[in-house]
Amino acid sequence: MSDDVSAPPGRVFLLRHGETEWSAAGRHTGHTDIPLTDAGREAARRARHSLEFLRGPDAPAPARVLCSPRTRARVTAELAGLRVDAVDGRLAEWDYGDAEGLTTPQVRERHPRWTIWDGPWTGGETPDEVGNRADAVLTDARALTAGGDVVLVGHGHFGRVLAARWIGLPATGGVHLKMDAAAVTVLGDERGVARLDAVNVVPPA
Repeated sequence: MSDDVSAPPGRVFLLRHGETEWSAAGRHTGHTDIPLTDAGREAARRARHSLEFLRGPDAPAPARVLCSPRTRARVTAELAGLRVDAVDGRLAEWDYGDAEGLTTPQVRERHPRWTIWDGPWTGGETPDEVGNRADAVLTDARALTAGGDVVLVGHGHFGRVLAARWIGLPATGGVHLKMDAAAVTVLGDERGVARLDAVNVVPPA
């Protein structure tokens, strides 16, 4: 918790799901429900220690834990010792459209120099659409921090968009942030100004 008396009592913690076969292979995984690998499950268990370290040894249970509907996120939450209060469809990963299941080199066979940040976004969400979804999540999360810490369990690209939008960057600003599997990022506040308190904290092996 911040020592700034003007800050809200809680912060927002982003937890990305553990490794899946597709994420390990660099395949874009949006709506496809891929289970965690054994390594992903173990990293999700270790994420409990990351959260304990970042929240502080005497922190009470989070005021609210919201989770993506994807199995990989829900299992990660469970293994990390979190009790999910609600499954929120807005926390689903970026809809990759025609890029679903493909690696970046595979997409570039059709669209040279493609990235999810630069497009095109054929059949999927645009950065503006993803950013609007992130803004709606963050509006609710900010309100919930009045009661304590809020944990959002979700995905890599959407988590990076959440962090970017928190500090006022456009959705494409997520390209400047990293979020590995089972990593935690902390969204904080300093006298009413949004800040990143920690980025991509990976559980120790």
